[in-house]
Amino acid sequence: MTIKQVRLFNTLSRKVEDFEPLDSAQVNVYCCGPTVYNTQHIGNLRCYVFEDTLIRTLRYAGYKVKHVMNITDVGHLVGDGDEGEDKMLVAVKREGKRSYEIAEHYSKIFFDHCAQINIIRPDVVCKATDHVPQMIELAKKLEERGYAYFTGGNLYYDVTKFPHYGDLAKLDMENLQAGARIEVDFNKKNALDFVLWFTNSKFEDQEMQWDSPWGRGYPGWHIECSAMSKHYLGDEFDIHCGGRDHISVHHSNEIAQSFGATGKMPAKIWSHSGWLVVGKDNEKMAKSTGGFLVLDTIIERGSDPLAYRYFCLQAVYRRDLSWSWEGFDGAERSLQKLKSQILTLKAKGQKAEIDKSSEVVAHALVAEFEECMFNDLNTPTALAVLYKALSSEELTDESKLAIAYNFDQIFGLGMESWQQETIEIPQEIAKLLALREAARKNKDWAESDRIRDQIIEHGYVIEDSKDGARVKRKS
Repeated sequence: MTIKQVRLFNTLSRKVEDFEPLDSAQVNVYCCGPTVYNTQHIGNLRCYVFEDTLIRTLRYAGYKVKHVMNITDVGHLVGDGDEGEDKMLVAVKREGKRSYEIAEHYSKIFFDHCAQINIIRPDVVCKATDHVPQMIELAKKLEERGYAYFTGGNLYYDVTKFPHYGDLAKLDMENLQAGARIEVDFNKKNALDFVLWFTNSKFEDQEMQWDSPWGRGYPGWHIECSAMSKHYLGDEFDIHCGGRDHISVHHSNEIAQSFGATGKMPAKIWSHSGWLVVGKDNEKMAKSTGGFLVLDTIIERGSDPLAYRYFCLQAVYRRDLSWSWEGFDGAERSLQKLKSQILTLKAKGQKAEIDKSSEVVAHALVAEFEECMFNDLNTPTALAVLYKALSSEELTDESKLAIAYNFDQIFGLGMESWQQETIEIPQEIAKLLALREAARKNKDWAESDRIRDQIIEHGYVIEDSKDGARVKRKS
């Protein structure tokens, strides 16, 4: 199979670059996974939709991909920086359970939610607590090479030993050190130094602890990803992914650790998604600030969880995406219309294949789609190409279906599995539906919405299309 050129934005260079894998046989990708102390909110899931889209795009382009994701079940602090309470201890206090039970519970919920929005499970899922020996070895090597110092019961990384520490985030190191607003730790030589291993924890009742050369304790958050990416992908790999909040601290620390231990930059390309932002001030959705939404809220509302994936695909992954129920409802209506178009093509009983009469137009549309996706994952424009194909008068129905299925290898909406749902509608629901249709014809939108809410309360959801409205049971 011919491998096609993909171009990706590299946070390190701040440029869109031609992607050239280290090994032509396999692309190695490491993604920072969830900290499993709570249910991941939809802002977290946006990052995983981006990463899934990237993996799908690389495979579509002809690459074999090894996708590794960690599960942080120890050591992550609540601040996006390097301060605050330990996240797992927060959950222990909140729920009165053991750390391991909490981690197992929220890991399952995370992967259940991923499956509901068609995120492909990574090839390797590695828990931090299963890789403490690798973290200890990496920390020992950093100490031996002069990058770390032990004081006050903890092992710290000395950022002044790594002259390129601020490169990823483009930090002004001199001014940042002078004005660093980080929780005071008098054991540090420099304000931006960070802990590799704790034996003198500031937290009481730290349940997860291990023996180490520095005493019994537990790892710092940042050492986890460096140790696990090295363990599964080697000293150097192709792409490291995460959310934009990881750039200035977590990923900068990862680079410092990995380079200090191996003398090599761990990843060639650093790829980050924008935030899901909320409110008039466009604040990042975060569990630490409260007021976050989870996928179950969308499902309980009677909405298709895949509408959230579609919502994410409508935006460029690197830009912040503003959340609102109005915007989500618009995405869900668009998904329902797309589903109606695909089901109409399926209902005709024709094969999904490009026939000779459509070849020239079809191939041009596929090339246009690939140009969008291979040029830094431009999903909004790629969706526009899909609708262009579906509305084309120069394509046969067979070709339209084939093109849609082809594009869906990346979109991940599960088009081939879509089926027309046939249900018996209770007379009461049928009457409400007729009343709603009458209200819509009269442009009485308030009444239409009121009736829609009644139908939802009865356990049904409405799908609108140009052919009218139909109801189905809540999933």
